[in-house]
Amino acid sequence: MARYTGPRVRISRRFGLPIFGPSKYLERRQYGPGVHGPKSRRKHTDYALGLMEKQKFRYFYGLLERQFRGVYEKALKRRGVTGEQMLQILETRLDNVVYHLGLANTRPQARQMVNHGHIKVNGRKVSIPSFALKVNDVIEVVDKSASKQMAMKSLESGGASRVAPDWLALDKNALKGVVMRIPTRDEIQPIANEQAVVEFYSR
Repeated sequence: MARYTGPRVRISRRFGLPIFGPSKYLERRQYGPGVHGPKSRRKHTDYALGLMEKQKFRYFYGLLERQFRGVYEKALKRRGVTGEQMLQILETRLDNVVYHLGLANTRPQARQMVNHGHIKVNGRKVSIPSFALKVNDVIEVVDKSASKQMAMKSLESGGASRVAPDWLALDKNALKGVVMRIPTRDEIQPIANEQAVVEFYSR
């Protein structure tokens, strides 16, 4: 499946945010990439601002444009605030939940674990990162030594500071997690303005 494989620090510097996780290089150079990055004072139009917010979400969750557009259209059909529905769809993707549970250190790593068949949902192996999880779904590592070692290494390297969100329940010993409920807008703390994305697509 297609995914972004370009320079990550450059993207983070463009937005001034650690899109792909903490970066010492980004901390040292907190300005845009390129020779004109430090001097850039260009004002952005409303369209450009909406595009930037969309791109932040895309890179953060590892989606291509067609995939992200599909998330928006799915949220549009749901009852409730479109922006919040979009965030809930993104957060309850299987790869994102695997990351939140601490079974992987990064979202790309979580995506790879799912793709390579290391994860089961409700007792069945699932290899689709975008698989939509529901309340009471059980996520666990398959019963293979290599898969368990990979997950344990991620849990141990995460340390005590890495805690699963309240809407998930984690059993570290069993390498298993459960979706207790759908997260609320306040619990998600998005990296970008979801309302700007909704306005961008509704033009």
